[in-house]
Amino acid sequence: MRVFVVGTDLIPAALFSGSRPSRVFWIGDNGQFGTLGESPEWLVDYNKSHPIEGAHNFKWTAIGARPGAPPLRTLTYDPENPREFLTLYKASPFCQTAQFEFLHELMTNEKIGQGEAPDVVCLLAGSSSLLGYEVGGDSPLMQQMILHLDLQLETLLNRLNATPGEAAFSLVLAGAHGAPPAPSAETRARMAVNGEIIAQAVDQMLTATGSGHVTQYLYPFLYLDSRGFRDPEPIRQVAARAALAQGAVTGYYTSGGDCSTHDGWEVRFRNSFHAKRSGDVMLSYRPEYVEDFGQGRGVSYGSLYNYDVRVPLCFYGPQFRSEVIETPVESVDVAPTLARLMGIAPPSSAIGRVLGEAFVE
Repeated sequence: MRVFVVGTDLIPAALFSGSRPSRVFWIGDNGQFGTLGESPEWLVDYNKSHPIEGAHNFKWTAIGARPGAPPLRTLTYDPENPREFLTLYKASPFCQTAQFEFLHELMTNEKIGQGEAPDVVCLLAGSSSLLGYEVGGDSPLMQQMILHLDLQLETLLNRLNATPGEAAFSLVLAGAHGAPPAPSAETRARMAVNGEIIAQAVDQMLTATGSGHVTQYLYPFLYLDSRGFRDPEPIRQVAARAALAQGAVTGYYTSGGDCSTHDGWEVRFRNSFHAKRSGDVMLSYRPEYVEDFGQGRGVSYGSLYNYDVRVPLCFYGPQFRSEVIETPVESVDVAPTLARLMGIAPPSSAIGRVLGEAFVE
């Protein structure tokens, strides 16, 4: 079995590649697709024939806009600050289209789906995520991005139906997370939270009680220095309650399992917490409150609210039923379901269930 991953950035793509040998592709700082190890010959030729310079100062107009209509955004290129252009490019439908076009090239040159063993291809279409950070979920730019994505998915399905064939592939479409609306100009001062103020308030309480101090606050996680204390959990609880006293904070969960609530929200906290990677305390803001960053621009993901955690999961292929199922599922269910689809054992660390209700009986 071969595994291919196509992403906008290396680190997320590498995470999805897993531990087995796989081929990872991503868009580098020069706007071209790179890969780990030696580049195949077709990749070199592809990058030469698809220079990113063609997108310099490109005008993003609405789908179906009349000729001469003003652009929604211009991908401004300044030779003195090329990274600003790359940021605009990656958060645009042009980058999204480039990923799907690259996927088609990959499928053609690697003859994906035409061998005896199954091939697995993962496309991380991250442009909508990057745009959502800036403009929120309700922006007209986000609506246009999703329309572009819909067109790309239609083109992909048509190509897959041609090669490897209509009954020779399965497609899984999953959303990583949702996005809150961007705070309005009138509410931004209240709803765009300054994380530094929260960190300072917590640090002051810890200092006053002789309970260590805050080393870092990366929303939604507080990292604490509790060296010299035999049991760090009481320190986490002091920090958590100090944060809860701030008007924007509505809940907390510590790495020791202490939670400000004991209902379905506690389950969401626990499912979002990783013992090794998360901080000492996880905080939750009030609904539609966001972390302020980027010189007053942007919103933040990672909340426990429905607009962030409820996303679609679609299975398409001859093994799946044609039906809408509204029963809640979890993202950890995807891996064992795909394993069942391919007739292999689920990952040894998988904790989800096989979504048997999605399969044809």
